[in-house]
Amino acid sequence: MLKGQNRIEAIEVKLSEVKTDNQFFRVDGEFFQKDFIDVNRFLSSKKYDYVKNLISLLTDGKHGGVDFTNEGVLFLRNTNVKAGVIDLNDRRYISHEESAETLRAELTEGDILLTTIGSIIGESVVIPKGFPKATINQNLVKLVPKNKIYSEYLSTFFNSKYGVNQIYRFAAGNIWLLLNYPNLREVKVPLQSDTFYLEIKRIINKRYELLNNADDKFKSAQENLLSYINLLDWYPSQEGKSIKSFSKSFGISGRLDAEYYQPKFDEIVDIIKKIEHKILGDIANFKKSIEPGSDAYQTEGIPFIRVSDISKFGLSEPEIHIDREIYNDETLKPKKDTILLSKDGSVGIAYKVEKDLDVITSSALLHLTITDKEVLPDYLTLVLNSKLTQMQAERDAGGSIIQHWRPDEIKQVLIPILSMDTQKELVKQIQQSFKLRQESSKLIDIAKQAVEIAIEQDEQTAMKFIKDNT
Repeated sequence: MLKGQNRIEAIEVKLSEVKTDNQFFRVDGEFFQKDFIDVNRFLSSKKYDYVKNLISLLTDGKHGGVDFTNEGVLFLRNTNVKAGVIDLNDRRYISHEESAETLRAELTEGDILLTTIGSIIGESVVIPKGFPKATINQNLVKLVPKNKIYSEYLSTFFNSKYGVNQIYRFAAGNIWLLLNYPNLREVKVPLQSDTFYLEIKRIINKRYELLNNADDKFKSAQENLLSYINLLDWYPSQEGKSIKSFSKSFGISGRLDAEYYQPKFDEIVDIIKKIEHKILGDIANFKKSIEPGSDAYQTEGIPFIRVSDISKFGLSEPEIHIDREIYNDETLKPKKDTILLSKDGSVGIAYKVEKDLDVITSSALLHLTITDKEVLPDYLTLVLNSKLTQMQAERDAGGSIIQHWRPDEIKQVLIPILSMDTQKELVKQIQQSFKLRQESSKLIDIAKQAVEIAIEQDEQTAMKFIKDNT
């Protein structure tokens, strides 16, 4: 029954639409929703092939627990994959030996990744040239095309409305979805010419080029910041012990754990104190948000931003929403220039909001509003994401499996205050980086729209769309 209607919608299907050539058989009503049937019939009218005929391998990744290491083989999880994007802000590694236990999951250029679990599934991306050695866990699947000339096309198709429709048709669950990945073999893919495949490949490659340039600009801003503070060539002390008097340790911090008093933390604080600085609590106002609990999570309503949805480069489309009638509190919505700062889980991630947002954030994200005219919002965000603040976060929130950075500790974070001209110079580099990143994201949308136009109309119209928009 459709929401808001008091009638049952029925649809008539043929046996051939129920039973496919590999004996895949479904009779449940969800599988035969009208929009699923409409897309299936539309694609059947096109020249198409099944995914199973276009790939040489379809596999998930490593099952069970893993032992994370400080270096080794990059270990990708479903949170690292967004539509057209590999998010490496939260990097995890496993040893080469452990990776070798699941060789089928190791990645090479042109492989396609796709998410199979969560409230948003089927998000796909292509492994680019030069990507570091990596493997995946069981919540991602790897597809290896027989001919990698159409890797980018196939991945972009999965992200298009025609790919999404079919993937969700094969999924089970309500808010939390699960895709039985072998069913991906039955997804219908409209076929195009090699010329079109190469054009989509060109767009995606251009996208990675812009993204790399954006990363270089951001890295340059970070290095310049550290250079101004005499931290660029600084490396933490490897000394494992520090002698402290009771009055100058527990008497001040209230901490008895040895990790808190590692010499490297004292060293970085001493460096910051040599230049003009202030504590964060004197620079910005702090505001906490809410935690409605998982019982309040739903698929529609106000987007609910959690730590997993934030990076120093922006916000991802959240998987979770909450009831607008209950939680539509304007005072909880981030406003332009508000800095969101994570205090739980992955602590110390900062992002400056570019415009007023119609979202609610979880209580794990603090809202910082700058009150000091000597500090620019973009500059403070850069400092919060830098090594000097991250180490203060490590000192305060370390020593536990699930990290928690207390607001009273965050307020005491030391912030170097550089001249306004220097801040503006750094901000200019940051803004250039974000502009390149936005152009990169735009190319993902152009590629997806071009694929949809090619399916709905023809390649010529799609190629004209690409030419007009790139």
